[in-house]
Amino acid sequence: MMLSHAGAPVSAWAAAGMIAAIVLTSTTGEVLTAAAMKSIGDLDDIRAHSGMKGAIKAVVTCPLFFAGVFFLAVAFFALLFALNHLNLSLVAPASASLTLVTNAVAGKLFLHENVDRRRWASAIFVCIGVYLLAH
Repeated sequence: MMLSHAGAPVSAWAAAGMIAAIVLTSTTGEVLTAAAMKSIGDLDDIRAHSGMKGAIKAVVTCPLFFAGVFFLAVAFFALLFALNHLNLSLVAPASASLTLVTNAVAGKLFLHENVDRRRWASAIFVCIGVYLLAH
């Protein structure tokens, strides 16, 4: 058991679940938003051709964009819930660090991005750091 900031006991599984909810919803939102922006194309080109209204229209008519925003909103409320039950000194570094790792994996798998060895090495060091933080 770990103690929350209010002194009430919170199991390690509950804490891990809260952090996992933040990480997974945040990563999903960021991947969907990135996919939306890649499908829309270069906003500078769109703005040059269709003006600012055209660029805004291109974004707000893309369903992937709104799916990404939805998941980012869920991630925000998951963060609020976790902060209500756990210490900031655990939630913020763990969720931010693990999101970095999941974004690298998701970027490689879903967006076919080139994730080089340096990024994989940093992801491993982040995992080690989160482990040390939790113990």
